[in-house]
Amino acid sequence: MSTDPVDALFTPLRVGNVTIANRMAMAPMTRQRSLLDGTPTELNVDYYRQRASAGLIVSEGIYPGPMGCGYLFTPGLYSDRHVAGWKKVNDAVHAAGGAIFGQIMHVGRLSDPLMLDGEQPIAPSAVQPDPKARHYTVNCPRPKRPYPQPRAMTHAEVLGVIDEYARCAALARQAGFDGVEVHAASGYLPMQFLSTNANIRTDEWGGSVEKRAAFLLACVDAMIAATDPGFVAVKIGPGWTFHDVFDDDPVATYTYVVRELSKRGIAYLQIGNYGMEWDVYGTLRPLFEGPAMFVAGFTRQTAAATIASGAADMIGFGQAYISNPDLAERYQQGLDLTRPDISTYYTQGAEGYTDYPVHADSDPSRLQPVDASPTPLSAETTG
Repeated sequence: MSTDPVDALFTPLRVGNVTIANRMAMAPMTRQRSLLDGTPTELNVDYYRQRASAGLIVSEGIYPGPMGCGYLFTPGLYSDRHVAGWKKVNDAVHAAGGAIFGQIMHVGRLSDPLMLDGEQPIAPSAVQPDPKARHYTVNCPRPKRPYPQPRAMTHAEVLGVIDEYARCAALARQAGFDGVEVHAASGYLPMQFLSTNANIRTDEWGGSVEKRAAFLLACVDAMIAATDPGFVAVKIGPGWTFHDVFDDDPVATYTYVVRELSKRGIAYLQIGNYGMEWDVYGTLRPLFEGPAMFVAGFTRQTAAATIASGAADMIGFGQAYISNPDLAERYQQGLDLTRPDISTYYTQGAEGYTDYPVHADSDPSRLQPVDASPTPLSAETTG
């Protein structure tokens, strides 16, 4: 039996309805290479197929309805064209031996009328994000102006968006995804409902922890009803203030949320610790009975140690997967990593997307040691 600690990353795991070959996940990352109408392209097919040796791919954020779009060239999943485009992606990943979950991302108040055919963005409450905040600055295709004042959703509209999530899950199954991941982090719509500064409602969708969590849990329940528990996962970023969301007591909020998600038998829970001073993983992981993915700032060695200790079941790698399509092979064989080109993260072409080579074809001047710390986490690369 091998005693190499890195081997902990290369054991199979049952995740929802699929068994993945290793514990390395490609974390969800916005890359903005789809068509303007949200349809995935052949470029997307190549990108995901190249990275299919990850145990699990989690796709970039996919908006479940027209009002959920916040960035140009991001993909959607609510039309026949979207389903057809994603089916090509998923078929390619499966043919290469991989597994893929689609991340469902509704941006809520983080949109703009220019993105929404003149409509005002929707949110739990009419609370404008900090107009001085510019979270995306490198080639991000969205209006270069402050986030506008959003419109508070009516009760009927809240129910309508929950229905969109459910329909999106059903379409994801039709398109061949192995599951879906609800994006409840990064200040997007579910996190807006969870956050005490963005949700000041006094009805059944706001106020207490239970009411602020009701939207996320209702979306999860509706998606499970449309598919099954093993098809649905959730991503959380407890306490993170990205995109101007704040929580008066994140420990209380997320303790409740994680316990409730555990009851539902979902495929996995992705937990990100984005610089919190409290022990996010140690506090929340024991509350969730299913597989857990940790993400943000892991190296090969820290990831392997975390898996070997039993603290997490999977580790998500983001920027390393941008520039290393064969990251799993490089980690397993101890091969140097290619540094990513930040300037091409959000451009609309093959450069910096599908043109990163495997190790054998890499430019030696762009390599760094396999166990070096990853490129510093940037808000601009978080999906």
